[in-house]
Amino acid sequence: MGELPEGSLLDVGCGYGPVGLALAYASQRPVEMIDINQRAVDLAKGNAQRNGIEQVDIHQSNIYAQLNQPAYAAILSNPPIRAGKEVVHEILTGAFPLLKAGGTLTIVIQKKQGAPSAQKKMQETFGNAEIIKKDKGYYIIQSVKEA
Repeated sequence: MGELPEGSLLDVGCGYGPVGLALAYASQRPVEMIDINQRAVDLAKGNAQRNGIEQVDIHQSNIYAQLNQPAYAAILSNPPIRAGKEVVHEILTGAFPLLKAGGTLTIVIQKKQGAPSAQKKMQETFGNAEIIKKDKGYYIIQSVKEA
């Protein structure tokens, strides 16, 4: 993940937890994981417990409405495409003020489900948006909040 500032990470739309839990395990950093769906939150909590991952704070939130930190070193999301472009763009633009200088927004999104549009919105918001990986129609796109 490169040189990130100190601090917590945020997984937006965590679902049952694969991204946030893997991130917490690999980075050994605290990870806040949020989802609007209470069932997803409950599943993510169960998966954290089953895997012995303790440095996670998993709770319900409508995008960035209920967060427990003022700023994050990185925000990650596999955005909920079915929620619509407006919600996806709110995740992308809303990340900017929540990131520390040098922090990153990283998303995974399918090309056919709006990767070019998401990259354009990230470019507009951050002034940069790099495709860091493409595989089988999936793109990983990252923006950095310049210091």
